[in-house]
This record gives sequence, structure tokens and C-alpha cells, in this order.
Amino acid sequence: MPEIKQLFTKARVAFTHWKKKSVSERVVYMSTLRKVIVKNLDAIVACISESTGKVPMEAVNSDILPTLEVIKYYEKNASRILKPKKKKTSFLFYNHDAYVEYKPLGVILIIAPWNCPLQLALVPLISALLAGNAVILKPSEITPQVADLIGTLCCEAGLPDALVQVVVGGKDVGEALIQSKPDKIFFTGSLVAGQNIMAAAAKNVIPVVLELGGKDPMIVFEDADIDRAVEAAVYGAFAHAGQLCVAVERLYVQELVFEKFVSKIMKRITTLNVGTAYDCDFGPINTQGQIDRIEEQVQDALAKGATLLTDIIKQELLWHPVVLKNVNHEMKLMSEETFGPLLPIMPFKTEEEAVALANDSPYGLNASVWSRDIKKAQRVVSQLETGNAYINDVIKNIGNPDLPFGGVKQSGFGKYHGAEGLRSFSIETAVMVNKNKMKREINWFPYTAELLKTVRGLINVLYADLPLSEKIKIFLTMRRFMKTLQ
Repeated sequence: MPEIKQLFTKARVAFTHWKKKSVSERVVYMSTLRKVIVKNLDAIVACISESTGKVPMEAVNSDILPTLEVIKYYEKNASRILKPKKKKTSFLFYNHDAYVEYKPLGVILIIAPWNCPLQLALVPLISALLAGNAVILKPSEITPQVADLIGTLCCEAGLPDALVQVVVGGKDVGEALIQSKPDKIFFTGSLVAGQNIMAAAAKNVIPVVLELGGKDPMIVFEDADIDRAVEAAVYGAFAHAGQLCVAVERLYVQELVFEKFVSKIMKRITTLNVGTAYDCDFGPINTQGQIDRIEEQVQDALAKGATLLTDIIKQELLWHPVVLKNVNHEMKLMSEETFGPLLPIMPFKTEEEAVALANDSPYGLNASVWSRDIKKAQRVVSQLETGNAYINDVIKNIGNPDLPFGGVKQSGFGKYHGAEGLRSFSIETAVMVNKNKMKREINWFPYTAELLKTVRGLINVLYADLPLSEKIKIFLTMRRFMKTLQ
């Protein structure tokens, strides 16, 4: 596609100028972007709601607040994070300085999803820009209005021409962008799409960050604040109709409080307001394909012995909460990502069983553990195979800008947010400075018997468990040899 080639040509020209700006100069632009977002808040909420079906409060919660929080964090911390970091050196490099320098990569390709179209586009975009890169953004073709909005916001913030270019399209456009050899790819989306992007990127050894799906477990122990945990489970499972990568998709409740917990869940969901009005709790499923997946998982579970605790109430793309028990890990809704308003609930007896159930998944994005005993909860978290975890809360840890966020296993790899996320958009160059004044180094030619003896002595001094008197004796012998190198 000739137009794709032109995008990259323009981006590389913009990069040559942008990378020369100091981090503090780049921060000024991000500060302006933050103010532009706040100024246009109502219009942004309306655009997100119209494009995704999110109720307005959810658009604020999952898109706008996390984005503003990240900008504010990097305004304060980006210069510190990206300045050269001094490193210590061992005795072997006794007369050296060492540091790590963070330099821009070039042109970053960001491929963003539809479910949080502002946050999951702007947060990596902001990080890439602050690190000194140019950005080509391909938002989801499902939410083109948000794509246009992002371009407008960047323009209003005064970002230099072609520094951020937004291109909307389907799979063919994504493939063409990857073939144009960006310097890094940041992808958020499904496992299958991530695998395809990784395979395409591998042909040109393009580094990738993959933020993929989740099957997040929520573990509730009998000593938890049950009422609070019920509220969290309902929110975690049904916010945005479950169409969040960090939604609660597996709920494990300790046996002693299981029936009580289920009863409270059932009572609470009857109060949820499903629809598209301003005061609704959650809105529609985004696509018919997603509904087909939800129906398939429900039917598979029922065929394998699950008990449906709710009626299946659906009005076109609107689905009311669906709760099931008597579920097991042979069912698709306990092993495959759902991305819908389903809540399967399963009992467990012991701490060990809870950990085993939570880890019995190909995914590892987020998890939550509920207990009044924080030490126990931390012990459980330490055993979970997950990139992120929350104790006594759900979902919103993804919005903490101080912490790196990313998955393990089939939930992807790489980080964004925090210092690690900003540096992931940089070339990390490890630098050493030799301040020696000798004519040659101990490891240089010529190799001699005396040199070998000296190096063997050095090994004994540094790494052997010898008496101090013996080490001093060896060191004095080495010192005589070292004087011959001066």
C-alpha cells in the first residue's frame, strides 16, 4: 500500500526532530494534551459511549480517568525515569564508571482494541512519545469515531505534524503496517491476533509488546468481608458487560461461605440496571460474534452439568447477567476467555486448592484475592501465575500508573505503565567508561605465562574462600605485575 509507505516516511522525518527535544520539552506537550482532554470531557464521553456501548460512567472509569492519571504521573516522573542511570561496578572494573542511557527507538506502531479505545490507544502512545518516538496508531476499525477523536485531540494539543498519525482499517491494513518495518509494535487484543502479529514481526525481528486476553480468577476466602466481596464480584464480572481484559471471569469461593455468597450475588444482580440510558450500570455486547461466543460457552457448560441460576434475558445486543454454578474446568467458560456478562462460581476447600484452580489456565493477566488476613492473601498472590494481582479489590489496579502492567503465559508479555513501561519504548544502552591510564589492560595481548599466573591469582582473590593473609600475599604479587602495564 503506497499510502502506508508515505505514513512511515513522514513519521521518520518527524522522529528526527522530535528525538532531539529534551524529555522536559516533550512533557510540555503531554501536559497540554491532558488539558485538552479535560476541556473536551463531555464530547469524549459521548464519543466513547456511542462507539462502544459503554454507559457514560464506564467511559469515564475505564477510559478517561486511567489516561489522565498516566499523563499526570509521567509529567512528574518522565525526566527522572529516562535520565541516564548510574550503575555500580565490581572490583574487576575498579577504575570504571557505568551507566544505562535511554534513547528513542524510532517509529512505534500501536494497534489498539475497541473495548477501551481511548485508554488502550493513548496510554502507550503517550509513553512512546515521551520516550522520544514517533507513533503510527491503528485503532480498531470497530470504533472509527474514537480514532478520529484521538487525532483531533493530538492536533489540538499542538503535537508536531506527522508525529502521531492515525490510520483506520482492518487486518490488511495491520499487515501492511507491520510489513513496513516499524521499530516496535505495541498490540492490545486477542490471543489469535497477537500470535499472528508476533509471527509477522518475527520475519524482520521487530520487538513486540503483547497485551492479550485474560481469564481472571477471583478467590474469596471464608474470612473475607463477604458483603464487600459480593459487590466487587458483581462489578468485576459485569462492568462494561464483562468486555474488559481484566474482568472477573472465574469466581472461586471457599466452601463454608459458598451458598451464602451465591445467595447474596443473586440478590444483588436483580438490582442491576441494564441498558443504554445515562443511569444504567452496563450496556450492550459490542458485536454479534461476541454474542455467539457467549451462547456457545453457556450451552457447553449446561451440556456438561452446570446449573444456570438466572434466566437468559437478551434484547438484541443487550444481555442481562448470567450466573452459573456446578461448573468445572472441563467447560469452555472456565478455560476460554468470555468477554461477556457471565459469572461462573465454583467452591474450593483449601488454600492449596484455590491456588491450583486459579493457576489452571492458559492465561495470566490479573487476579484478586479476598481475605481479612493480608499475610495469607499475600502468600496466595505469591503463588499465582499472573502478571498482576489485587488484594481486596478488582480491576482498577490496571489504572495505577506507578506499577508496570502486563501478562504472562497466553496473556502476553512486556510491560507498560510505570518506569518499566516508559523505558520499554526506549533503546537501553549500557555504557562503561574506562578511566585507566595504563598502556594496556590486563586482558590485552600478549598472553604470557606471567599473565596467566596473575589472572589465576585474581580469581583466587575475588572468588575463593581463602584466609585474608593469603589473599594479601597474592594481591601483592599481582600488584608487581600490574606495574609493568603502566
